[in-house]
Amino acid sequence: MSIDCKATVKIGEFSRGGLTRGDNRASDHDMGCKEKYVPCGIVDETSGELALTFGSSYKTSDFIVDVIAATWEAMDAPAQAATHQIQIKMDNGPESSGRRTQFLHRMVQLADAIQKPIQLLYYPPYHSKYNPIERCWGI
Repeated sequence: MSIDCKATVKIGEFSRGGLTRGDNRASDHDMGCKEKYVPCGIVDETSGELALTFGSSYKTSDFIVDVIAATWEAMDAPAQAATHQIQIKMDNGPESSGRRTQFLHRMVQLADAIQKPIQLLYYPPYHSKYNPIERCWGI
């Protein structure tokens, strides 16, 4: 699977400078925004399935591992049984770095809980464009 989180998105009737069809109205400013969400996407490279999860806190190590755990729990039992190993492709961002002890600690806990080995595959700096999840963000 391929995973990535993006920057916080403010929710509301705000203009983001894009084009639209029809007569849509948007606020000129985004001040006073109360709702913000962090999108996290996972692409199953075998099936091409995209799963988006939106969190209401921050893009943290715990959030990323919680999304991976929720994706595992959403799989049906035969798919879980057929999985021998989980490979996760990701960029080496600060919240999911191979040096970040909180992230690694939570990943080890997840591997122990699901009884499957997890292999983390990191892209080198400035090469995250080759990560399959990055193609989904443009859509």
